[in-house]
Amino acid sequence: MDDVAAFADARHTLLHLGLGSFHRAHQAVYLDRLREAGERSWAIVGGNIRDDGADTLAALAAQHGAYTLETVSPAGERRYERIRSIREVVPFDPRLARLAEVGADPETRIVSFTVTEAGYYLDGHDALDLTSPALRADLDGGPPSTLYGALATILAARLARGGAPVTLLNCDNLRSNGTRFRAGLLEFLERRGESRLRGWVLASTACPSAMVDRITPRPPPDVAARVRAATGEDDRAALMAESFIQWVIEDRFAAGRPAWERVGVEMVESVHPYEEAKIRVLNASHSCVAWAGTLRGLSFIHEGMAVPEIRRMAHAYVSDDVIPSLDTPEHPSPIDLASYRDVVLERFGNRWVQDTNARVAMDGYAKIPGFVVPTLRECLARGASIASTAMLPALFFAFLGRWHRDALPYRYQDGTMDPARAHALFAAPDPLAAYAADTTLFGTLAGDPRLLSALRAASERVRSFVEARP
Repeated sequence: MDDVAAFADARHTLLHLGLGSFHRAHQAVYLDRLREAGERSWAIVGGNIRDDGADTLAALAAQHGAYTLETVSPAGERRYERIRSIREVVPFDPRLARLAEVGADPETRIVSFTVTEAGYYLDGHDALDLTSPALRADLDGGPPSTLYGALATILAARLARGGAPVTLLNCDNLRSNGTRFRAGLLEFLERRGESRLRGWVLASTACPSAMVDRITPRPPPDVAARVRAATGEDDRAALMAESFIQWVIEDRFAAGRPAWERVGVEMVESVHPYEEAKIRVLNASHSCVAWAGTLRGLSFIHEGMAVPEIRRMAHAYVSDDVIPSLDTPEHPSPIDLASYRDVVLERFGNRWVQDTNARVAMDGYAKIPGFVVPTLRECLARGASIASTAMLPALFFAFLGRWHRDALPYRYQDGTMDPARAHALFAAPDPLAAYAADTTLFGTLAGDPRLLSALRAASERVRSFVEARP
């Protein structure tokens, strides 16, 4: 099929916000496979709600939304797919006029989004974090710069055009992402005094939770050359990802959906056990490897997995604490968690992906409370040791100390962290105690003497690990 794909038969639109690498290596791939299987009634229109990725958007637009995805297995087997599920690439516009126009169309049945876990601006109680300047600016009616502001603009346009039902589909690593996003959106609209729009959202939208999984590094500089050599395509929007892919979605849609189950998407009643396994086993372990690898002077995830001490940290965290938390006599897991752990660690060792510690280490202030604290809390509740899990926040504390001293080998990005407060931790008489008392990181566990004791012991182990650097 030509890149100017035959979209005339695509009656329904999936509008996606956040046209970055992950969406193009994951959701767009599933829809492309469905279209290749003969179900071509859906197509994607995508754009960004912030002025980033302009070069990629321009390249995609020049290629009529088509691009080549390179995937690589742990054994180094490379495959190339031409993805043609994006019908329109919307250039960035601070008013989001075209995105609102597409979102208002009754044939747009799903609005999906990838903005990373930090892009939901939720505090430890799942209320909006009103300390965020971007969120406050959106609440004050400024040009939309957050997901909530963007969706308020898009959904207001939809309501003005008749208010056809629509599904709002979260594609980020946020636990109970549909439920928590919906609560954040409703609070946002309430604080803006948009009672009519809020009432329509309550009555006419669905927000199913979903779990997404595919390791997708930032496109390396040489991927375009490999694509050209393998396919002959001169592709300025080429990207790469690992061969593994998974998507689990709660089957609750307001206005229909693609037949994703035909191409391997798992449509379930509840995503909870799947997302808990993924967030705690994969996401938390990934961060563990990135922080530990950085402290050892390494650049890539696979390099960390080749260090026996780092592999043991990740393995012990999952085996000692996560599996007993997620697989209990009262609530047995439907997943073979030990096998899942082993597959995850094998994926991390995929040297061909060239996934950087810089990418995976980011947003620790969202990852500690989201990925790590639930296991700490559950272990303490049943009187179990937290020694293995405590290694993760201890690694992040040492990592944060490097950031504080401007001693990291890369620029650390964290959309949740308050830099002034983070720097202030290290000016405290006892920096580790101040860290353990930070409610942003540890919520109701902040200041718990059991947590501080475990962190002190873990920090000693981290210190020994760093000093043992060859």
